[in-house]
Amino acid sequence: MSLKEAEGVAQLRNPLRYLSAASVLAIVAMGKEKVHISIVVIGHVDSGKSTTTGHLIYKLGGIDKRMDATTPKYSKARYDEIVKEVSSYLKKVGYNPEKIPFVPISGFEGDNMIERSTNLDWYKGPTLLEALDMIQEPKRPSDKPLRLPLQDVYKIGGIGTVPVGRVETGVLKPGMVVTFGPTGLTTEVKSVEMHHEALQEAFPGDNVGFNVKNVAVKDLKRGFVASNSKEDPAKEAANFTSQVIIMNHPGQISNGYAPVLDCHTSHIAVKFAEILTKIDRRSGKELEKEPKFLKNGDAGFVKMIPSKPMVVETFSQYPPLGRFAVRDMRQTVAVGVIKSVEKKDPTGAKVTKAAAKKK
Repeated sequence: MSLKEAEGVAQLRNPLRYLSAASVLAIVAMGKEKVHISIVVIGHVDSGKSTTTGHLIYKLGGIDKRMDATTPKYSKARYDEIVKEVSSYLKKVGYNPEKIPFVPISGFEGDNMIERSTNLDWYKGPTLLEALDMIQEPKRPSDKPLRLPLQDVYKIGGIGTVPVGRVETGVLKPGMVVTFGPTGLTTEVKSVEMHHEALQEAFPGDNVGFNVKNVAVKDLKRGFVASNSKEDPAKEAANFTSQVIIMNHPGQISNGYAPVLDCHTSHIAVKFAEILTKIDRRSGKELEKEPKFLKNGDAGFVKMIPSKPMVVETFSQYPPLGRFAVRDMRQTVAVGVIKSVEKKDPTGAKVTKAAAKKK
């Protein structure tokens, strides 16, 4: 079990960049302060599940981190307050809080981390370790074409250019010819590693680094997507139609609105080119054609145009690349899923010598 820590969502410039590498999300609520329940809004993990609100969280674990810092210490009343507040939010976005463990712990004192604590004898649920062990992993879509959004790109002495990211769908192997969207750059994979161990195959959920031949670091960027050049290679999105729900915007959103879209590891401004319809957020029934605006609580279909080249996919085909958060004013104002994508073929795309020999 690999653990990754992301700071508070409000402080993250691109929260999905940090959360997209996870299969399970654990929310940590500080015992000494009022819980910021908005942290669950953009919880982003690997799953084929979607709710009517577009929140795509597969599994949430609520942890009250500093029970020794409450007043009085190890306060059941404070625990109940946090559970009530977070549960209320989870119900609004379509989840059953009764199926989610809320584990009171003290990381500083070690209470309820591995063994049950006598300081928390009023709590009858699992310890943190037990709650983590109870989690069932989602099915890994290894039968789909390869999609691997890049988290970072490094130049390593004696090795060369090494992109790093999480395999979302498909399989990555040494010797495979990969195409990077949106530019269409095509090259051969020399080697694949995870936790400093060489792999012959990397599957969905694996966070890997892979060495590519004859490619400079400047040719690849975070947000690019590696794909199998022979099986539905990733391409640039000219525009796409999304189902969105407005969660936290102070005014009205109209045609021409240009926030930032966090989709997989991409962090790119997009334009709401055309609000196509307003729909009922629960049933999906159309309420109004071509509305003039959307406001808090509204859901609708919107045609979006990226300001820079980016790769997105439909949620139905590649879920991890088809869900997003809309960021503006340092907060998440909307979430959504992509229903259709109009793609464009790359022009003048580079094919390395190693890749050309393989073709």
